[in-house]
Amino acid sequence: MANIKSSQKRIEVAKRNTLRNKSRKSAIKTYIKKFEAAIEANELDQARELLKLVDKKLKQAESKNVIHKNRVASVTSRLAKKLNAANA
Repeated sequence: MANIKSSQKRIEVAKRNTLRNKSRKSAIKTYIKKFEAAIEANELDQARELLKLVDKKLKQAESKNVIHKNRVASVTSRLAKKLNAANA
């Protein structure tokens, strides 16, 4: 454990931010699973709405530096491809 007061504070802030980031990532993963389940069930309208929601959540996480922008782009692209393939 750190002895310097500012170091102790930084450790606490890092723990708090880690929990917040973990919660955001977990929520995004849950929405992605719901999207993929909707695709499997052939519920395309629901999948389209979930894709919008996932995209929004991913971009929010990107702006908060939780997820890298290239990762956001690749995940969004992959999900959009799945939806387009299901439409065809």
